[in-house]
Amino acid sequence: MGRAFEYRKASKLKRWGMMAKVFTRIGKDIVMAVKAGGPDPQNNSRLRAVIQNSKAANMPKDNVERAIKRAISKEQEDYKELVYEGKGPHGIAILIEATTDNTNRTVANVRSYFNKLGGSLGISGMLDFLFERKCVFKIANEGVDLEELEFELIDFGAEEVFLDDETNEINIYGEFTAFGTIQKFLEEKGFELKGAEFTRIPTELKELTEEQMAEVDKLIERLEEDDDVQNVYTNMK
Repeated sequence: MGRAFEYRKASKLKRWGMMAKVFTRIGKDIVMAVKAGGPDPQNNSRLRAVIQNSKAANMPKDNVERAIKRAISKEQEDYKELVYEGKGPHGIAILIEATTDNTNRTVANVRSYFNKLGGSLGISGMLDFLFERKCVFKIANEGVDLEELEFELIDFGAEEVFLDDETNEINIYGEFTAFGTIQKFLEEKGFELKGAEFTRIPTELKELTEEQMAEVDKLIERLEEDDDVQNVYTNMK
């Protein structure tokens, strides 16, 4: 997974650095987590994970509390989680995860971005096979024996454990379906959880020239500017 991780790592850092509205998007995650499992983090593992992500993004505590209150109010509409798939310039596969309260608005916007910037929105399932879904956890590096931790986590669905030299955090990649079991293990063992999420890693990477990459980047950036778009994945090297 090393090569794929390096791709994902670079993309993720770029995306979160560019997003000015990250708090809004975390707020949506909080709303969905509360509606799915209630407002008490102690009894809602998904909400606990999102709150950790909010801390990693330096989201003020007041914002988190407002999002939780909004989620339990009758005025708050339900969000739908959608996945769009399309081809960008030069045949690059692009997969978009969106969270919206208006599906007609979201699909119209996404289609317009593809049309204006040299791509085309496809049908559901046409590109999903090009990406593997994984869960990712980040924990504090407090003198942990990585080999021993990886050995323990294998039984809980983990696939790779390594130290991120840039953040000095331990990264744990696992099967998509192992999110709950890995989270429970880490919490019970008392590890300091820095963040948790799902991700999609391309099974094959496509190499482009710098000029071609710039064209694809324009489409990616436009998609990421949309408030309904949570994540954008590509198979661009």
